[in-house]
Amino acid sequence: MSRPVRIAQLTCGAEYSGVQNEIAEAAASVDAQLFYPDISLADLKKSEASFGLNVKSPDLKLAIARADALVSGKVDADAVFIGSCFRCAEAAIVRNELRRYIHENSELPVVSYSFTERTTSGTLLTRMEALTTIARRRALLAREKQSGITMGVDSGSSTTKCIVMKENEIIGTGWVPTTEVLRSADEAVEAALKEAGLTIDDIEAIGTTGYGRFLIGKHLKADLIQEELTVNSKGAVYLADRQHGPSTVIDIGGMDNKAISVIDGIPGTFTMGGICAGASGRFLEMTAKRLGIDITELGPLAMKGIGHGVPMNSYCIVFGTQSLVNALASGSTPEDVAAAACYSVAEQVFEQQLQEIDIREPVIMVGGTSLIEGLVKAMGDLLQTEILVPHHSQYIGATGSALLASGFIDKGKE
Repeated sequence: MSRPVRIAQLTCGAEYSGVQNEIAEAAASVDAQLFYPDISLADLKKSEASFGLNVKSPDLKLAIARADALVSGKVDADAVFIGSCFRCAEAAIVRNELRRYIHENSELPVVSYSFTERTTSGTLLTRMEALTTIARRRALLAREKQSGITMGVDSGSSTTKCIVMKENEIIGTGWVPTTEVLRSADEAVEAALKEAGLTIDDIEAIGTTGYGRFLIGKHLKADLIQEELTVNSKGAVYLADRQHGPSTVIDIGGMDNKAISVIDGIPGTFTMGGICAGASGRFLEMTAKRLGIDITELGPLAMKGIGHGVPMNSYCIVFGTQSLVNALASGSTPEDVAAAACYSVAEQVFEQQLQEIDIREPVIMVGGTSLIEGLVKAMGDLLQTEILVPHHSQYIGATGSALLASGFIDKGKE
């Protein structure tokens, strides 16, 4: 797709809150063109009557009519951005219904977001990048098998991972803490190549993702530099062998969380972020440190505890830590505190992210936190389903990058 990706904007309050310029800047930075779908007064009245929501806000009425125009085919778009102020309950209901309506009645990728006055273009960048990636690279995202010898590097906030693949098999892995971005990447690459018994000259294509993807991509002369939403969803369904049909991918990261509804390997709706680090893997790291154990011991410890009787407020990581201290001081066991911390994080992801997408089984948990069995159990209890954690789930971004990078080998041979 040579022309700019056309993203239909369905928002309420973006202009009044001062966020519109940030939305536009984020879209422009990924060569996307925002537009409001044109509708008539007749369209507005018809949509209001048929949609089934009697809303008061004129902007929300417009958003509903514009969504109807997209679904009916009256207006062409490549993707949809739905946004509203997080303080408005009516807008939250409409935003959720619009997201579901468009997702169920079209193939347009959709991202839903509740913004504040402090929302910046940087906050929105990954979401806009994901929308344009799906629109531009749908054929690449539909890729089901890796070919040749490729490498993927995922520069996360806590850890840097590397995967080497050969003819659809993982033959080398590297995992190091993220300190200096380039040095951590080099160490992860060295470990993966050593395990694979290869040198960097043997690699035919490289993909990078994560927070440091641009810096590492330039450093390694990567063929593919891609945001983590599309890469993680592709890696998840590949590792879980669920590339056909619907699935839901949950990635609770060190700084933010991602929830993605996937159909046939391609993201449909997705959301990322969180109110505070208290809903992320960082809080679980702090819990383990407070309990005097390694993070790898937190999951088994939580499985022995009952967390429902331990008050836990981790919406803010500071208050969450205070809850840990208070719980231990009042006599709660380490097992119960570990279980409560896992449940608290799972509950917040359920309340904040999972309300913004359609949950369809199987539910696949990935990322480093998927190895914390107490967290996986808590999420399964909340969703009332068995959670699937595939082998190599912690290498999800690197795997997706290596898989998609192989498409550039084929392209070079054409």
